This record gives sequence, structure tokens and C-alpha cells, in this order.
Amino acid sequence: MRAILLAGGLALIISLLGTRVAIRQFTRLGYGQEIRSDGPTTHHTKRGTPTMGGVVIILATVIAYAGAKLITTTPPTASALLLLFLFVGMGLVGFLDDIIKITKQRSLGLRSKAKMIGQTVIALVFGALALSPWLEDDRGQTPASRHLSFIRDIDGWTLPVVVVLVLIWLIVVATSNGVNLTDGLDGLAAGASVMVFGAYMLVNIWQNNQFCGNTSLEQPGLCYEVRDPYDLAVVAAAITGACFGFLWWNASPAAIFMGDTGSLSLGSALAGLAILTRTEILLVILGGLFVVETLSVMLQVGFFKLSKGRRVFRMAPLHHHFEMLGWEQVTVVIRFWIITGISVAAGLGIFYAEWVAGT
Repeated sequence: MRAILLAGGLALIISLLGTRVAIRQFTRLGYGQEIRSDGPTTHHTKRGTPTMGGVVIILATVIAYAGAKLITTTPPTASALLLLFLFVGMGLVGFLDDIIKITKQRSLGLRSKAKMIGQTVIALVFGALALSPWLEDDRGQTPASRHLSFIRDIDGWTLPVVVVLVLIWLIVVATSNGVNLTDGLDGLAAGASVMVFGAYMLVNIWQNNQFCGNTSLEQPGLCYEVRDPYDLAVVAAAITGACFGFLWWNASPAAIFMGDTGSLSLGSALAGLAILTRTEILLVILGGLFVVETLSVMLQVGFFKLSKGRRVFRMAPLHHHFEMLGWEQVTVVIRFWIITGISVAAGLGIFYAEWVAGT
């Protein structure tokens, strides 16, 4: 537990102090947020607020993980390094998007095609490495599995590598874009991320305690076939701490935004954790808010095209719909945090209930 506590604590301190420094530097450099002209009018006052705060979240996570490893004198594992690769790589795509917004002084950064290419390259490299036999442990476990997974791998046929790569790509792109869509109100994405990453930290700790490689409980349902559950918990703790520290400055009224640098990296890390812990379908429950926000956009766009101009919501993503109904921004954020809390509680309950049922 030492490494987990160290990673979370170090990330919290680095993010809390580092975000304050970033606010000063980004303000001095003029790295301000551009606001959509068709968005809620209450958001226009946020124009010029420093953005790209996700840089601090990424740095705090990586430094905290490395610090925890050095202090505990334990080597990094393949799964943790892959997760950090996905986290930092997708953050780089978001960073390019944010830089273009700032330099071009527009609310849209990378063109959708260019962003998708970047996300696809990072996701496929991650997937190929996670399935590589070169990264098998002494028990023959690769970081990722070739089975569909809910709480653990679902018994049945083994999927072809190409199909698994497509599924990994879909999960990574969908989740990173889901968090990106949710990042539209002060503190909303950061606060929700704290809860979901915290949940994954608990999942990884439980998987490590019931790990098939270090327990005599070898029956299905009593142990978990995961490559490096403890080290994944260390990374999850670091990201949780980094988001907590950032939330201090991102809460309403936000002094800084995470930008696509933060939202894309956080979404990809959630996808990576789901893939590496064999809980891909469980992510739909734990990250229920991100799913709902994404579906609201898909429903709005689809209905708009089919009905030739009619809308389901006053504005998408969903949080903007409630703003347009007259809800205060803080009210929307807190109620959406409550939804996230319920989703996390339900997901953890299902995760534990499955283990109890297996005993």
C-alpha cells in the first residue's frame, strides 16, 4: 500500500501547487480559452480563462508514479508503463488541439479528421503492445486479453487479434471523447474523474488481493487473471490525486480549464484501466455520466439529421441542456457528480457481488 499512498499524495501536492504556477504562466503567455459563439451566454464571461491545465495533471501523475517507485525501490511494470503511454500520448493529441485553439484564436482546434488520426495511432500502438507476447509475464499473461470482459474475462471463444485491436480502438476513442464532451462546466469532468479513477484504484487493490498469481484460490470467481493489478492501482491513485489537486482551482468559478490536453488523456486512461483490468463492460457503469453525455450528443445529432432540423435537447451535451432550462451551473455540476457517485457505487457493488457469488 505504500506505493499507492505515496503516488496519490505526491500527485495531489504537485497538482495543487503546480496548477497555481500554471495559472500564472498561462495567463502571462495569453493561453486563454476561446468560447463557442453558439454556447450558453453565461459562458462568454469565461473567455480568456487559462486553459491546458491538463498538462499539470499529466506531469503530476507521471512524477508521482516515478517518485513512488523510487521511494519504494520497486521497478515499474509493463501494464503501468503502457497505461502511462496511453495517458501521455492522448494528452499530446489534446495538447496540439489546445495549442491550435490558442494560436488561431478559435474555439475549434485540430480538425476532426486530424484528431481522429492521432487518437487512432495512439490507441492501436497501445493495443498492439498490450497484446504482444513479448510482454507476457511468467504465467503467460499479456497486459490485455483477447476475450470480452465484464468483471473478468467472459468464458468463450478467443477473439482474433484484429477484432481485439478494433475493440481497443473503439473503447479508447469513445471514452476519451466522452470525457472531452463532459468537460464543459467548471469542475464537472475533474470531479467525476476523481470518483471513477478512485473506483478503479479500489478495483485494482481488490484484484491484487485476490490475484491468481499470489493466492491459493485458483477457482474461477475467486481470483483475477490480471497482469499487474498492484501497479495499475498505483497509477490510478496518482491520477486520482492529480485530479483532486486540479479540482481546487477548476471548481466554480474556474481559475483554469483542463482543456483537451486533460480531458482526452483522462478518458484514454480510463479506457486503458478498463482494458488492462479486464473490466471493459464494467466501465460503462462506473463511467455512466460519460456514457450519458456521449449518447446525448449522438441522439441530438442523429435526430437533427433525420427530422431535418428538430432537436431532442435545447443544446448538447446534456449539461448544456439543463443550463438552457435555467439551472445554475453549480447545480448542474453537483447533480451530475451525484449521478457519477451513484454510477460508481453501482459498479463497485456489482464488482464485489460477482466475487461473493463466486465464493
